Amino acid sequence: MDKMYVEDCCQILDSMRVPITASDRKEGEYPYYGANGIQDYVADYIFDDELVLLAEDGGNFGSKERPIAYRVSGKCWVNNHAHVLKPKEGLDVDYLCYSLMFYNVDGMVNGATRKKLTQAAMRKMQIPSRSMEEQKFIVDELNRIIKIKEQRQQELQLLDNLIKARFVEMFGDPFGNPKGWRRLTFKEAGERLSDGPFGSNLKSEHYTDRGIRVIRLGNIGVGRFIDDDKSYISPEHYERLKKYTCKSGEIIIGTLGEPNLRACIVPEVVGVAINKADCVHYIPKSEILNNDFVCQYINCPETLLLAKGMIHGQTRSRVSSGQIAQMPIFVPPIDLQRDFSEFMSQTDKSKVAVQKALDEAQQLFDSLMQEYFG
Repeated sequence: MDKMYVEDCCQILDSMRVPITASDRKEGEYPYYGANGIQDYVADYIFDDELVLLAEDGGNFGSKERPIAYRVSGKCWVNNHAHVLKPKEGLDVDYLCYSLMFYNVDGMVNGATRKKLTQAAMRKMQIPSRSMEEQKFIVDELNRIIKIKEQRQQELQLLDNLIKARFVEMFGDPFGNPKGWRRLTFKEAGERLSDGPFGSNLKSEHYTDRGIRVIRLGNIGVGRFIDDDKSYISPEHYERLKKYTCKSGEIIIGTLGEPNLRACIVPEVVGVAINKADCVHYIPKSEILNNDFVCQYINCPETLLLAKGMIHGQTRSRVSSGQIAQMPIFVPPIDLQRDFSEFMSQTDKSKVAVQKALDEAQQLFDSLMQEYFG
């Protein structure tokens, strides 16, 4: 298929960009864009058009999930971290955006710590040359799938909101404790609260292609185990780290990243594993606390607010396992907690079905992007 250079099919409006330091920005209604989207809102604008912004530096270069290009429409301001492209006649703006969204820039970006796509390199990027009719067909098809994805994501959010509402209905505000439940610290209410191995005990060179699973921060979502990032250690190395064993059905707490405190339950598919540093393994006393209840309690906005007051570390803000040990948790009747767990179990079945549909839509989107843009 014939291809065309970006410099031939687009007006490059980089010379019109104006960066504004945070202290000099005047708050307003117009979006202020950078490499990866809206950075702020300001009182004036320099563009009023249908444009594609392509990351220049600080972009998601190399990511298969986060785009390096996005669409903007109407009045806005753009700083000097994003190239500004306006398609010429015969090129659809959405088609341009899709063609650049996950462009393979290997060998085109430079910089050791902060990768940069220079204007010279950007000008020589190539996109497939198609008729406007073909472009419109592709855009409509991809837009349709994105709309399906957004609907499925909204359905998942509604189910999550349903669980949160049910929690408050059954137990009240975790820190207002209107029902007067008994309070304990996490240490008092737990059988085990253990951070993972630090330093030389577990380094990247210890990872293997298969073996015993290592649970890392990237696996811990808010109430959801993220199974994308899989790491393992050999059975021999596991024997040396056996005291860090955690199993399916148990609670794992992330203490670094966003948000700084979040928890999920290790799924059955993981089986026996160890937790890495900054991943706290927590086993509550089963006679007084239910895992689903504890997990939801940790993920409550009120608990996160408490955690924000404990965060330490300037470069990598975290909550320590010692601080978690002293956090309060109320203890409702165990039968009531089990009722909540059953409600979560039923709701999770609906979430699994919606997530499956979302994954299928994502796979279709990825397949079409590969077919159309390589």
